[in-house]
Amino acid sequence: MSMSARKRGFVVGAVAGVGVAAAAMAGVGLRMTPAAAAAPQLTSAAAAPLFAPPPGSPLSFADIFERVSSAVVSIDVTSAMEPADVRKIPGLEGLPFGIVPRGGNGDEPATPRKQQSSGSGFFISRDGYVVTNNHVVEKAEDIKVTLKDGREFKATVLGRDESTDLAVLQVENPKKEKFTFVDFEKSAKPRVGDWVITIGNPFGLGGTATAGIISAYGRDLGDSSSNFVDYIQIDAPINRGNSGGPSFDIYGRVVGVNTAIFSPSGGSVGIGFAIPADVVDSITSQLISGGKITRGYIGANIQPFNADMAEAQGLGDQRGAIVAALIPGGPAERGGLRPGDIVISVNDVAIKNSSELTREVAKGHPGDVIKLTVIRDKARIGIAIKSGTRPSEQQLAARTDFNDNGTPKGSAPPAAQRAPVLGMALTPLDDAARDRLKLDAGVKGLAVDSVKAGSDAADKGLKRGDVITSINTRPVTSLDEVAAAADAAKKAGRANVTIGVFSGGRPGFRTLKVDG
Repeated sequence: MSMSARKRGFVVGAVAGVGVAAAAMAGVGLRMTPAAAAAPQLTSAAAAPLFAPPPGSPLSFADIFERVSSAVVSIDVTSAMEPADVRKIPGLEGLPFGIVPRGGNGDEPATPRKQQSSGSGFFISRDGYVVTNNHVVEKAEDIKVTLKDGREFKATVLGRDESTDLAVLQVENPKKEKFTFVDFEKSAKPRVGDWVITIGNPFGLGGTATAGIISAYGRDLGDSSSNFVDYIQIDAPINRGNSGGPSFDIYGRVVGVNTAIFSPSGGSVGIGFAIPADVVDSITSQLISGGKITRGYIGANIQPFNADMAEAQGLGDQRGAIVAALIPGGPAERGGLRPGDIVISVNDVAIKNSSELTREVAKGHPGDVIKLTVIRDKARIGIAIKSGTRPSEQQLAARTDFNDNGTPKGSAPPAAQRAPVLGMALTPLDDAARDRLKLDAGVKGLAVDSVKAGSDAADKGLKRGDVITSINTRPVTSLDEVAAAADAAKKAGRANVTIGVFSGGRPGFRTLKVDG
């Protein structure tokens, strides 16, 4: 859905604006003459060349477009459409950015049909390697690549990496034609505010160019890809069908691959995201050489160690990632990592959050020794872990429980007449409670019986049936231990405590105000 500019104001004002603008664009000024004069006279406004742009601002992007546009292609994909997908088409529900369905009315959900979708891509070699997004081609049965001059080629997927949403295609080229290709800019990183030009196939309109600036670096899209990509935010208009297309700097070098937009309407609102060129170059080189990406893996469920957690444990402004749980028998458990450990560096590289931890671990190869520095009971210790192989994102998403526990179901334990602690009424986990909550013996702590309305615990989403497993990373199994931990935090002048929570079949950490 495109946005159209809405013109406001009086017609007289609009006409006057056009006149002034025209004079300015022509490089001339208006000099007032005496009232008796027959007409105003035009004089040169400045001796500088007409249309001289300020430093860093190109007069036109036409030269850039002419030089690189032949390397940009439109990608049309034919794929099987599952019955559920047929029913979704009328409202475009759940479709990834860049996919433009054509046809299908949902009247025959029982019979798989074909669907057509479109995206963008670009040549990175003279012999026909094309970069695009994984989500453009991941279900493809047939791929057609169309060049700027209208020539069409069949293509096959050479390799895909769902973790970074990148893919490489190989164009079928029996005549051994030489294709125009473009290079990655991996070192001279454009600054925020520098120009970028994007070329792609929005809504099936191939060869479309738009321009804008770099708006920001290091954007997190809130999905698994952000573990491996610090996205570039750009304001050059990109829309559905631009996925996989390049963003260029003013020298015609690829600085990013367009992959997502933020939009409440589905159309461009000036917030787009691109994968940086250095990431694209590294991943595509590996896909071309081996067709598969392998990453290091330690088998730990982690989350950011934030300011409230640091304050709760008296660790000042320390940042890092806190270990919520371990895969039983996995590399981290075998290496001695524990739930509650705060990881602050990987192979001597300081980390500030869980994404950076995942990224640094992933740089390793299966069998490598990964050295972690962790804070445990306020002491810094070193841990060496032999890396495993990171499962696919689909396999990781299928893991709903790191400790092989079922999702808690059924009623909560009977109400216990207890004074609220940290805004919650808690009850011990006995065998009957474990049975009702479908918990195995590995989960220890106190069950939440009720949460005080308006409390910080309520604001943080705690609910009846959750299990409190620790306070400031120390295990708790009794109300006295919880109350003592809260009192100790108050005496130390701390505003928060970090609580371990087992909720919805998964462990994690949250911070609560000690005053409840």
